[in-house]
Amino acid sequence: MMDIQEIMSIIPHRPPFLLIDKIEEMVPGQKAVAIKNVTMNEPFFQGHFPEHPVMPGVLIIEAMAQAGAAAILSMEEYKGKIAFFGGINKAKFRRQVVPGDVLRLEVEIIKLKQNAGIGQGIAYVGDKKAAEGEFIFMIG
Repeated sequence: MMDIQEIMSIIPHRPPFLLIDKIEEMVPGQKAVAIKNVTMNEPFFQGHFPEHPVMPGVLIIEAMAQAGAAAILSMEEYKGKIAFFGGINKAKFRRQVVPGDVLRLEVEIIKLKQNAGIGQGIAYVGDKKAAEGEFIFMIG
């Protein structure tokens, strides 16, 4: 298991934009399972939406991408690099994510060639899918 300090030694994201709290499982270059504890203290809830706080779908996608980036950037040849979005395909949002939820982010790298690749992820709350998508990334 990897805590927030270890995660920050791999990916360049920092609070308040670091959207994973721990990594429970990782196989460098292949997959990562990360956790995001969604609390009412998240800065985005101030405006999304004050009377009905819901985690923005784009940030759920970003959290999955950060988990995938950790799997890639933990590989020796990519240490110190940054993974950038190249595209998002097949994104679907299945349920709202609200304060108190624990997001489990399961990401698998399905293609990796030199400085680009494709990952696919599913975000769960409990055993229910909250979101899923396929990510194209470039490493720079």
